[in-house]
Amino acid sequence: MQSPVAALARRLRRPRRRTADAPPVDGAQQPAGDAAAPPRRYAGSRLHLALAVATVLAAAAAGTAWDAHHRAEQRDVAVRQALATAGPAAKAIFSYDYRSFDASVANGRAFVTGPFADEYAETTSALKSTAVSEQAVVLAEVSASGVIRAGSAEVELLLYLNQYRRNANTDGEKVDQNRVVLEMHRVGGEWKVARATAI
Repeated sequence: MQSPVAALARRLRRPRRRTADAPPVDGAQQPAGDAAAPPRRYAGSRLHLALAVATVLAAAAAGTAWDAHHRAEQRDVAVRQALATAGPAAKAIFSYDYRSFDASVANGRAFVTGPFADEYAETTSALKSTAVSEQAVVLAEVSASGVIRAGSAEVELLLYLNQYRRNANTDGEKVDQNRVVLEMHRVGGEWKVARATAI
């Protein structure tokens, strides 16, 4: 029994060109002056074309798969980094102590960027006199967090935030439980808070 490789090779073998002196097949007379028939190259050409198309498609599929995998890896890294920054950022932004108010604000300012940095500066500036007069101390702690959406340079997070507060007008310590959405942006090699929204 002939091997499939040999059979395929024989089928794809090009026919030899017949010379003018060779006897015609089946005794038929070859018309005088006619050029020899061109070799049949169609089967081989079709195979080469099919292989070329298959190679291109395979390369495109591999490239697409690699790109998707690379993007997923970038998102995973972004989420991990944003989550690692979100806790300290929320604590700094939503905490203050009337005894060291300016230092508290400077600490929070290190975690913000863009228009939100201006908003944070305006809000804390207006809050200072009240915090000092009421001797207010607020400590924020993140109890839980989750990802709303993620990209390689922007991540939106939902934080469950407890604010432990005390001041001259209250007895003991009070706890406010809040939910805050932080929009984190990659700025250079760091993650910053570009927007904070209480919900």
